Amino acid sequence: MLKAAIVGLGRWGRNLVESVQGKSELLRFTHAVVRRPEEAREFAARHGIELLDGYERALADPDVQAVVLTTPHTQHVGQIVAAAQAGKAVFCEKPLALTPAHAQRAIAACRRAGVALGLGYNRRFWPSMLELQRIARSGELGEILHLEGHFSNESTRRFYQGWRELETEAPGGGLTATGVHVLDSFIALAGPARRVHATLTARDPAPEPVDTLAVFLEFENRASGVLCGVRSTAQFWRIHVFGSRGSAEALEDTEVVVRVTDAPLRRIRMTPMDSLGVELEASAAGAAAGAPFPIPDGEMVAGAAAFEAIVTSRTNPSTRETSL
Repeated sequence: MLKAAIVGLGRWGRNLVESVQGKSELLRFTHAVVRRPEEAREFAARHGIELLDGYERALADPDVQAVVLTTPHTQHVGQIVAAAQAGKAVFCEKPLALTPAHAQRAIAACRRAGVALGLGYNRRFWPSMLELQRIARSGELGEILHLEGHFSNESTRRFYQGWRELETEAPGGGLTATGVHVLDSFIALAGPARRVHATLTARDPAPEPVDTLAVFLEFENRASGVLCGVRSTAQFWRIHVFGSRGSAEALEDTEVVVRVTDAPLRRIRMTPMDSLGVELEASAAGAAAGAPFPIPDGEMVAGAAAFEAIVTSRTNPSTRETSL
């Protein structure tokens, strides 16, 4: 069993711990690095976790075999490089980095050190998304021509605080926290983007961020795409793939609707599962047995490149269209 230290034990860090602690045969959290130990002491004691007051202590501890990062986005790359140099496997919450150059640096450090690197796009592991990817790759839909994706949720109203509200940590508005899941899904289905055009519409003042994001994309394979997101509304997830012979649409985590020319509509429903636990176990399997993480290095870099291009497009009105 892989022994891991979680770095950051806020809301999301606790979600990750609870997805595997006492349930997984592959991974167990033994340590946690926190800034305010008094706020984490009861949770850590309940889960048998030792609190540490510094990242360096986790990296120096021979009993810690891996680190799981739920830290501010701008810290990811430096922390990944340090972990790799210490011989620790890494699982990093999304986004891996805010630029492709930084993503490449993090990946290269792990590859040089021979340590596993996992990335926290848990929606890749949703039953609906696995089935959507299978259908798209099977050829049933014909040539993939267009993708549409939407991810909105109310998390900013409930949890938006601290470093997550800083422009340096969330330069893409609603893209950084939630829209990147759609972007990652697009890259898994259609490959790297080569051109984007983004518009972010904000409503100020407000007690919490209220903005809408619309991104038009062209992929290297000439498929087109539209990504949309609304902060401060009820959760909604939809990824729709259109091909020359039909389309397939993932709705939330357990439903896929397939429409194929001259065939009846097909609705597929699946059993829910804990995608957080699945992604952590996939990362642990890579660390223990060398199994490849389901998100290849090239797709991690392509995601960071598309993210940077969208941020550039939406913040520079004179060059709304940005080529990668």
